[in-house]
Amino acid sequence: MWIIQEKSPADLELKVLLKDQWRLPKRYIYGLSKQQNVLLDGHYHHLKTLVRKGTMVSLKFTGQEFRSLQYYLPDSSQRLEILFENRDLVVINKPAGIKSHPNQAQELGTVMNYLSAQLGQAYMVHRLDQETSGAMLVAKNPVVVPVLNQLIAQGAIKRRYLAIVHGHFTQTQGFFDQPIGLNPQNPNLRAINGLQAQSARSYYRVLDQNTAYSLVYLTLETGRTHQLRVHLQASGHPIVGDPLYGQDQAKHLLLHGLQQKLVLPFSFTTETIVAPPPAYFTTYFPNLNQLNLTELLYQSGHKD
Repeated sequence: MWIIQEKSPADLELKVLLKDQWRLPKRYIYGLSKQQNVLLDGHYHHLKTLVRKGTMVSLKFTGQEFRSLQYYLPDSSQRLEILFENRDLVVINKPAGIKSHPNQAQELGTVMNYLSAQLGQAYMVHRLDQETSGAMLVAKNPVVVPVLNQLIAQGAIKRRYLAIVHGHFTQTQGFFDQPIGLNPQNPNLRAINGLQAQSARSYYRVLDQNTAYSLVYLTLETGRTHQLRVHLQASGHPIVGDPLYGQDQAKHLLLHGLQQKLVLPFSFTTETIVAPPPAYFTTYFPNLNQLNLTELLYQSGHKD
């Protein structure tokens, strides 16, 4: 059983609080009400009840609601760096070279396996490509998975990246908005205007450059597979070390999940989590460790 307890932020009808404020799926809300597992200051009340500000709202989930979620075998062979943690979620600094999740039930050695051992259980919210490092959001309990998925879909959770790419841009900032679909020659890859193409939009800003490379800050406005890698390759500036969309033989893909701006479930306060880039980024920009990247982003016209 999972129990969520939070105080009501305002005078609201209970159904409005659960659906519009806390963004719980309808199936959760009606299931909780049917089983009388919605309590106000310890007592059951129907969904049309007016909840006064400061009332303690308790939600009791039996576990039947989450049978469709995937569970992962625990693997304690590696511990991952946790950048932020609360009751409902963690943000980790994912190392490059580790898969986000297993593709087969008995597979080990992925982020979700490690966190299942480290936290007791872990639930997938979004993924990073195996070659990509950086901030990755993972749920600690199944209740918040659909809430976080909805926040991501609505653009309330911002994912920001740092990349080192080939060449120089003619403009220091802008958008890529070409649709992305399946590569007709290889369904494991993506292509601009490929098969079953979907809209895709990415923001970029050049933070620094040297003779051969540019240091670029990127924000996803949609979340297509390989979106940043495809958009940058199509712009003529493939990411250094990209084994799928680039030509060079660099050891690492220089794409890093730099920041996540989170809207925390239930309290809906915000947290901005920064994941320090790997040391190998300094091979191309030696002064990177001396830069205050968060301050630099705002000074250079940081975009939410």
